[in-house]
Amino acid sequence: MLSNPLVPELDCSDLDRSTHFYVDVLGFKILYARPEDNFVFLEREGAQLMIEQIGVGRNWVTAELEYPFGRGINFQIKTSDIDALYNRVQAADHPIFSEIEEKWYRRDDVLLGNHQFLIQDPDGYLLRFFQDLGSKPSPL
Repeated sequence: MLSNPLVPELDCSDLDRSTHFYVDVLGFKILYARPEDNFVFLEREGAQLMIEQIGVGRNWVTAELEYPFGRGINFQIKTSDIDALYNRVQAADHPIFSEIEEKWYRRDDVLLGNHQFLIQDPDGYLLRFFQDLGSKPSPL
């Protein structure tokens, strides 16, 4: 198993609840777990992240954690079938933070297209799932 050069490790308040959310709702796979540390390493279509329960094992908490965790950050996660994932999240009756949309972002003289939506995980981390729509010339 190869680890990506950057793998976020998210502190969570309830590992079982977070694992259920990431695996059963979002379709991540558990690559490995360390139950003695309340730790799980997850993967979905090449995107990797780690979750670890606060107060068990070794946590690197720099300040008191208050909901929503991860304020000021969102994790962009590429997926191959945004509509199927969106439907899966809706079927789980999980709240949508930002409805599915087509959004074009300018990079120099090119527009890069995303079909995307945002949700929060059980601890409030913001997740932005997207499917690549390709590129087109920018009018600017």
